[in-house]
Amino acid sequence: MHYLLMYELAENYLDRRAEHRSAHLALAWAAAERGELLLAGAIADPVDSALLLFQGDSPAAAEAFARADPYVQAGLVKAWHVRPWQTVVGEQASSPVR
Repeated sequence: MHYLLMYELAENYLDRRAEHRSAHLALAWAAAERGELLLAGAIADPVDSALLLFQGDSPAAAEAFARADPYVQAGLVKAWHVRPWQTVVGEQASSPVR
């Protein structure tokens, strides 16, 4: 199953992220290496949100990531939530439908 971790970013996110970016990226790459995190990045124009795509049997990995994320802990993320995403098309779709 896929899960989307959605971040609502603080207004000063771009000004403050450099201080926490290395730790955030280390956490993200570690999750990717474990096979939990498939894709992640900020939404541009304007940079006011970010999406992180997780896979697993439950939303636990995405939720744990958010709680441990230096961006969340430092207040660069105003709010976050995880939602299941029923993917049906593509090589990595969790429930392929043709």
